[in-house]
Amino acid sequence: MQIAFTADRPADAAVLALPVRKDAGTAGLIAGADTLLAAAAEGQRFTGEAGSVAELFVPVGQGTQRVLLLGVGAGDDAAFERAGGALTARLLTSGVTRAVADVHDAPALASARFAAGVAQRAWRFDEYRTKLPEKQKPTLTAVTIVGDDAEWTGREAVTRGLGLARTLATLPPNILYPESFVARVLEAVDGLGIDVTVLGEKELADLGAGALLGVSQGSRREAQVLALKWSGAGDDAPLTALIGKGVTFDTGGISIKPAAGMEDMKWDMGGAAAVAGAMLTLAARKAKANVIGVMGLVENMPDGNAQRPGDVVTSMSGQTIEVINTDAEGRLVLCDCITWVQNTHKPTRIVDLATLTGAMIVALGNEYGGLFSNDDTLAGQLLAAGVATGDKLWRFPLSDAYDKLIDSPIADVKNVGPRGAGSITAAQFLQRFVDEGVAWAHLDIAGMVWADKDGPTWAKGATGYGVRVLDRFVADTCEG
Repeated sequence: MQIAFTADRPADAAVLALPVRKDAGTAGLIAGADTLLAAAAEGQRFTGEAGSVAELFVPVGQGTQRVLLLGVGAGDDAAFERAGGALTARLLTSGVTRAVADVHDAPALASARFAAGVAQRAWRFDEYRTKLPEKQKPTLTAVTIVGDDAEWTGREAVTRGLGLARTLATLPPNILYPESFVARVLEAVDGLGIDVTVLGEKELADLGAGALLGVSQGSRREAQVLALKWSGAGDDAPLTALIGKGVTFDTGGISIKPAAGMEDMKWDMGGAAAVAGAMLTLAARKAKANVIGVMGLVENMPDGNAQRPGDVVTSMSGQTIEVINTDAEGRLVLCDCITWVQNTHKPTRIVDLATLTGAMIVALGNEYGGLFSNDDTLAGQLLAAGVATGDKLWRFPLSDAYDKLIDSPIADVKNVGPRGAGSITAAQFLQRFVDEGVAWAHLDIAGMVWADKDGPTWAKGATGYGVRVLDRFVADTCEG
């Protein structure tokens, strides 16, 4: 989608979108068209609620102009973003190729978020669709925004990051596997000034990453750890680590999943996709922060060499893990990534993201991601970033009582506890690998990276959840 800003409304706009606040009415939006606009709003029960749309045609010269009234609710930034998404949803496959949206009265950030909504809702993945009906093909290619572009660079960077995360989560597992994930991400961030580290299985074995490699040993695809470091602040500035679970396909291993719905497990790398997208965003907007993004990339397959329930592995930290269930693999990947980044880069705080537990979907559905943390300040910062961006989070408890549920009779820890509190015991497992004095938060985003229906700024499918909240978190806490 081509987005352009201009100071004045083009006189020849064939399609014109206008924001309307809730219950504000439509008088004065177009000279001489008050009666038509009011009748259209009344006839379509349009009152300006955020994300709502009403349409009409207004006589212009010898022809007509297609006008869309876009509800922006109370007029906050988030409502303008919803309105931008609603515009694209209405016009994307309509036959219209270009549109103008006049938001000149909105503040710069609202204008930028409107443009972001337009662009983000336009993302589609049609790469493998060879017989798409003509009426389902996108036609809208350009939207001109009449408004202030002062905040657009940052929102455009977020949009790029979301596009990368969505693409990674959507690609089929025969195309996206650990090594190809690395290649695609490196191509996306090329030239942005990011320092890159790639660890293959030999390097990981030398480092003692027995937990991560245990997950990978049933696959013919080699495990990888990809680290992207953005140094946008001084050498003395604290380093924040973002860590993403990147299981590019998860069969469950020997503890194999049911066949129904297993194809969805191509997006079990949604945490790593979010970290990749966030790092692209931070570099593209030249964030004044020091951040390292670490992605643990494996494929969990059941072959004759696969990890077995009952195996004991030694993690990079030296802690031993009794593997009770090979489908509780994400925490095994993350724990070695946590140890590696602490040993090599000494971050002051860590945020990990993972599509970790089905129990999180049972608890929160598809409305919130789960948040666990050993630090109240860090938890509050993430919750605030979630509210600001719409990537909402809900905090869960951690305690010694839950921690005891994953004590193993033959090793230091086991990788699953009892049926109850499954998301909490998974977080307790990860906490055992966090060094003393390091602020840490775990985001369980199992219900958020994929949507079964359209959303305000995404179509059915990959949402890119996590990119926006991480970017806002960094902006508020490292750059604020």
